[in-house]
Amino acid sequence: MTDPFHLIVEEHPSHHDIDFLEQRIIEYNYASAAANDGRGLACFVRNDAGQIMAGISGYTWAGMAEIEFLWVDDSLRGQGVGGRLLEAVEAEARRRGCALIVTSTYSFQAPKFYPRHGYEVVAKIEDCPPGHTNYWLKKTLPP
Repeated sequence: MTDPFHLIVEEHPSHHDIDFLEQRIIEYNYASAAANDGRGLACFVRNDAGQIMAGISGYTWAGMAEIEFLWVDDSLRGQGVGGRLLEAVEAEARRRGCALIVTSTYSFQAPKFYPRHGYEVVAKIEDCPPGHTNYWLKKTLPP
């Protein structure tokens, strides 16, 4: 019997292939939730040369927002840059009609940062990765 499928595990898939996969999931999600208003959401801090020194990215969709990445260069940490980035995307999410924002962080990243900004831990996975905890957080956005 011939196998009609060709499974190939890839360590470095092309951006094109990942984009294709993401678009199929997005299409399915839009149809399932009856909401097709997904939009990217990002904010950056750049130096005079245009180099990114800090940034936050995610998306809004179906009345909610998700933060996927938040990073601040070591030279800017402790100066409130992360909080300002967070406030900027929260404000834009509210402007877009979002009532909820979600994110996740590891115990070695920013588990104290988000609660200081009103986020509530709603789930955690211990020993993920080994020796650490993966936290899932949410925040209700006032209108």
